Amino acid sequence: MLTSMTGFGAASICEDGYVISTEIKAVNNRFLKTSTRLPDGFAVLESKIEERLRTKLARGSVNFSLRLERETTDAEIGVDFGALKRYLTEAKRFAGENPELVASENLGAFVDYLRLPGVLQDASRSVDKAGLPERLWDAIARAVDAALEQMQAMREAEGESMKRDLTENLDELRRLIGEVETLAPTVVENYRRRLTERVAKILADEGATLEPSDLIREIAVYTDRVDISEEIVRFYSHLKQFEETMENEAACGKKLDFITQEMFRETNTIGSKANSPDVLARVVEMKSGIERIREMVQNVE
Repeated sequence: MLTSMTGFGAASICEDGYVISTEIKAVNNRFLKTSTRLPDGFAVLESKIEERLRTKLARGSVNFSLRLERETTDAEIGVDFGALKRYLTEAKRFAGENPELVASENLGAFVDYLRLPGVLQDASRSVDKAGLPERLWDAIARAVDAALEQMQAMREAEGESMKRDLTENLDELRRLIGEVETLAPTVVENYRRRLTERVAKILADEGATLEPSDLIREIAVYTDRVDISEEIVRFYSHLKQFEETMENEAACGKKLDFITQEMFRETNTIGSKANSPDVLARVVEMKSGIERIREMVQNVE
């Protein structure tokens, strides 16, 4: 199955009073490169998370992030009355000692003191987090798997779309190489005709003669030089191998890239050997199609 390297996935799980959120983003890369962003104290899980990512991903630049939040309730928010009393006492004392600076009516409302540091207490922040990564690992692993599954579904859908485009381009290349195959015999025939006419004209002008065997030998040398039958056979083989790899192999991006390079090499050879404007016109179209394939293959896992 053809799979794109580009994708995104996210998942959230509630466990033991925590909301565990994972997010995975992947873009193109020749190799697998992972980057993880974890909450403070959770670095111990980095190797486990990367190992889990590598079991599902073969290529791409992958960014993973983990967020952890407490499920806060009203019962977990309280007032530190000692701290509040100290703030109020100190405010009144300062106002009494400095009446010229602070009028009693400007001491502020009660609610203003609630905003001061340490007055409102979040009980969730005081929870002992020792051993928390290990305690939550099973839930974190499920969140990682869920995000991976979502991202894989997106990558596979994009892969199917690329497969359709690649198949269309392969069909076009097959049509073009078929036309080249049909034109190949005419290259030698056209050369034989032009050479015969040119030699006959020169001999008539000069009054000289030429042994037919010499002309045949020259045509034979040219025929060997412009023979592209092997390149055509190999090109057909590359097309078949590309289709079979795309259909049957997983994580086949590198192999498809190599086959694409081989198709381009055969096309270049055909263009350099076949001295024919008609063949060269097809070669230009073939190179354009191969380039389109090459660009798409860069995003295949």
